[in-house]
Amino acid sequence: MRWLDVRRHSLTKKGAMRGRGSHLSADGIALARFIGSGVGPYERVVTSSSPRAVETAVAMGFAVDDTMEMPSGYVSGEIPRHAQWDWTKPYQQLAGIIRKGRAAAAVAETHHAIWADTVAGVAQGGSALLIGHGGAIELALVACLPDAPHNTWGTPFAHCDGVRLGFIDGHFVSVEFYRAPQSPPRLD
Repeated sequence: MRWLDVRRHSLTKKGAMRGRGSHLSADGIALARFIGSGVGPYERVVTSSSPRAVETAVAMGFAVDDTMEMPSGYVSGEIPRHAQWDWTKPYQQLAGIIRKGRAAAAVAETHHAIWADTVAGVAQGGSALLIGHGGAIELALVACLPDAPHNTWGTPFAHCDGVRLGFIDGHFVSVEFYRAPQSPPRLD
């Protein structure tokens, strides 16, 4: 078995500080450091090309091997921005949208291919890390495990939430959810 850990990027700066210097806030750095102290090692680390994703991996303590353009999980006419937070069963809702086979299904398949390619390159028993974005992670997760009990998966991904997926013979076969603490602990 190979393993793929997927995490949403950490907390970003808000207000007047947004767009100045690093993209992550001080709390975001602390949260990523805390999460990074309990995971890994990884043979391969891939992030979206967004600076907040790259900075999350680095703050976790991992060098980034590759960045990729990853399409948004918010698809016009199918999935409004942040809609997953309003849905009672977000993963079940996304599974229904994917089954319709329209643009959101194509986005889900693009992410599925990125995730599979990321983990396929590590040795048997090894692990890879992928840092992405809310909205897209939920969509991709459903595409990776289309027959899973989506109605039991709980809430969408908050900052630094993650999953560990088992990967065998070109297929994702298992998932375990990891929820980040709501207040970033300070590592001094």
